[in-house]
This record gives sequence, C-alpha cells and structure tokens, in this order.
Amino acid sequence: MLRRATALLTRPASSSLRAARAFSTEVAEAGDAPANPAFNEAWKKVVPHIEPPKTPLSFMKPRPAVPSSIPTKLTVNFVLPYASELSAKEVDMVIIPASTGQMGVLPGHVATIAELKPGILSVHEGNDVTKYFVSSGFAFIHANSYADIIAVEAVPIDRVDASLVQKGLAEFTQKLNSASTDLEKAEAQIGVDVHSALNAALTG
Repeated sequence: MLRRATALLTRPASSSLRAARAFSTEVAEAGDAPANPAFNEAWKKVVPHIEPPKTPLSFMKPRPAVPSSIPTKLTVNFVLPYASELSAKEVDMVIIPASTGQMGVLPGHVATIAELKPGILSVHEGNDVTKYFVSSGFAFIHANSYADIIAVEAVPIDRVDASLVQKGLAEFTQKLNSASTDLEKAEAQIGVDVHSALNAALTG
C-alpha cells in the first residue's frame, strides 16, 4: 500500500492535466488581449501634460542639515490650528507636558516624537520663561536641534481665569458623577482631566 502511494506521488503529471488545471496566478500574455490603438494614441498625447500630485513636502522649506557640533540654541516652531505662536524661535530650552511625563528639550536632543497631555509648556529664553497651557497635541524633536510643537488648543497661563477653572472643574465633576452612558462619562472625564491640569498649573 505504501509503495503504491509513493508511486502515485512520484509519477509525473501529464501535459494534458497541467493544461486543464492552470494556476490562478498565471496571466495572459499582452498579445492575447485585443489592443485599442485609438486609446493608446490618446493616452500618449495626454500623459506628458499630467502634473504629478503635490504633497506637503512640496510646500515645505528644506530642513537644515544635522550640524557637526551641538548648537547653542534650540529652534522652536509652536503652532495651533488657527495661529502660529512661535516661528523659528531660538530658545535655550522647552519643557513639554508629554504623556510619559514632563520632558525637557535642549539643543542636540535625540530625535523624538511625543504625545502631549493637558499641562504646561514652558519656553526658556535666558532668564525669561513663557508658559502656555496646552490641551493636547504632538511634539516632534528633530536631530538638527529643531522642535515642532503642534497643539490643539493653547493659551498663555497668565490669561487663564482661576475662578472659571474652579467653576468648570466643579461642573464637570458633577457631570461625571451623574453620567449614565459611556459617552457622557468619557466627555465628563475629559473635562475633569483638563480642568484638573489647569488648576494644578495655576496653583503649582
């Protein structure tokens, strides 16, 4: 029985069997399909006039090369969906509220992408420190001592009204306690987190 099975497995397949059961991956030769000369000629006339689509890189200035030595300043771009807070600003250091904790960024920092959480973004320039409260966003730290910080919302901390923060925190805490659906709980929890971070920034 074993010898018969071995013989069947080692017997070459006939050409007629191979022809009848062509693999699905086999494709027809180009000459097998009927050509459309009119379409081919029209396509050849149109192709040279089609401009390739533009990508975001088409509108961006090229980044400076990575310097051979660590520069003395960190160049920061801090943008919001509706405004640009800092544009190519040279500073000594920025401290960002990353989701993993406060992260200080100095010139020569290793290339990093960090998610922002509600908290204080501080920009240090000599003895001057400018603080912003950011709700969320991302920070892109490049190897050439450039930092791009993109926030959904941001406001200078000195423009935040402490009484309104306390009022908002109380309202969202009440909503969280009375929420009955998952959506209501999620929305209330976001409000509590943001106002708690604001309150900590003002009192800390």
